[in-house]
Amino acid sequence: MTTGTALSTPIQLWYGYLDESGDVAIFSGGRYLVVALLLTTNPRPIDLHIKRARKTLGRRAKPDEMKATQVERGVTERLLESMLDEDIEIVAVVIDKQSILRPPVDPEDMYREAVARGIRYCVERHSHIELWLDKRYTKPTLRHALEKTIRERIADIPEQVVLLYQEDSRRERGLQAVDHIAWSFYQRYERRDNSLYDIFEGKVVAEDVVTRQFW
Repeated sequence: MTTGTALSTPIQLWYGYLDESGDVAIFSGGRYLVVALLLTTNPRPIDLHIKRARKTLGRRAKPDEMKATQVERGVTERLLESMLDEDIEIVAVVIDKQSILRPPVDPEDMYREAVARGIRYCVERHSHIELWLDKRYTKPTLRHALEKTIRERIADIPEQVVLLYQEDSRRERGLQAVDHIAWSFYQRYERRDNSLYDIFEGKVVAEDVVTRQFW
C-alpha cells in the first residue's frame, strides 16, 4: 500500500482582450457604448489570424495595426469567420446612454462600469486570466482608477488570479482582433445591423445591456 498527496488538476489559464466601440458623451455621438472581450485558451492562433488578414490587404495595410473602421467590411467578415474554429468565448457589455436621465459627474464612470462588469463575467467563468485592455488613458491616475474599479468589482470572487495590462493595441494583435468584435456589436445596437454579429453569435457567453435612469 502506498500513500502520498494526490495530484491536483491544473487550473486552465485563459487569455483575454478588451476593447470598446462608441463613446461616453451623453448628449452627442451614438446612443450606445460597447465594451467587448475576447477570451481564449491559446492566443497564438488569434495572432496568426490577424497576420493573415493583414497580408490580404497588401499595400493597403496600415503599418502598425488593423482596425475595423479602417478596412473593408469583407475583411472583418473573413477575420471573424476564421476565428470560429478556435477555443474562444465572447463577452459584451452595452451601455444604453439614451436611458440615462441623470448621467454621472464623470462620464468615464460609464466606461469603467462597463469594463468592470464585463471582466466580472469573465472571472466568474475562469478564475485565472491574463487580460489586456486597449490603453485608453495616457495619465497614470486614470489607468489606476480603472484598475481600482475592476479590482473592487471582482474582489469577492474566491481564488481568482487576474493579471491586468493596459496596452497599446499596436503591440497586441489580440486587441486588434477584439476591436472587430466590439465594432460588430456596435453595428448590432447602433445600426440594427446583425450581419457581423451573426457570424460569431454562437461564441457569445454573456451579452449585458445596461439601462439606468440614474447613474
